Amino acid sequence: MKVVDRKSKKEYEYKYSFLVKFLYNTFVGRIILKLLCNKLVANIVACFMNSRLSKFLVNKKIKDYNIDMTLYEDKDYNNYNEFFTRKLKKNEVNLTKNVFISPCDSKLLALKLDDKQKFNVKGSIYNAREIINDEIIKDFYNGYALIFRLDVNDYHRYCYIDNGSRDSFHYIKGILHTVQPIAYDKVKVFHRNSREWCVLHTDNFDDVIHCEVGAMMVGRICNNNELINFNKGDEKGYFKFGGSTIILFVKENVIELDKDILENSSLGKETIVHYGEQIGKKM
Repeated sequence: MKVVDRKSKKEYEYKYSFLVKFLYNTFVGRIILKLLCNKLVANIVACFMNSRLSKFLVNKKIKDYNIDMTLYEDKDYNNYNEFFTRKLKKNEVNLTKNVFISPCDSKLLALKLDDKQKFNVKGSIYNAREIINDEIIKDFYNGYALIFRLDVNDYHRYCYIDNGSRDSFHYIKGILHTVQPIAYDKVKVFHRNSREWCVLHTDNFDDVIHCEVGAMMVGRICNNNELINFNKGDEKGYFKFGGSTIILFVKENVIELDKDILENSSLGKETIVHYGEQIGKKM
């Protein structure tokens, strides 16, 4: 899959590690994959990432991804998960009332739902009803499924996209496949992976379904359970170690997405977006 940087207009082919290609493209790899997707394995990895034994990974990742640490809170990280869930000193959020923002740093694919609750990802047909597992998804026919895919080097905290209130969280137990595009046409990752969702009753964009999808080696989706009434840009939660995905379901005729995002998505290209930046406007 190609990824487009909306600022520089440059695009590049998404590169997979040797390990990911081995796991998904070879017979032996797929056998090993069944073990790695198990929650028990994820819990073992999580224990390591929460221990001081993982501290050596911090400087390695900073160097590998050329991360500017001056942007983040000053802190001595005792383990890799503390680093992975690091906080920015300041979050830039577009607070303009009619602007629809990205909830996170990610690669965005904007897809239309049809009147049968389905959308197409790289030739694979996904059923939104199987992702949410609730009849409420019928209210979102012909709206958008906005898929925000986070890489390991992305900021793994996410925010509310408007002022409003939310319903209770719904947790769906599942397994933990990678959410990298290599898996899209091989495994129904959004149907099968662990996920948590809730309905946001927003002031400007009607009801929006916000769904976090866990991924390979992601032990926990950490939502703020205490915050029920929220303001635009308030932190909703964060992911622990690994790449993850957020899916927003938005109703028909509520938002007009930015032209570059629509054009890129129509060509099967992801667009790099950032926490709190404009990705569309209220219709």
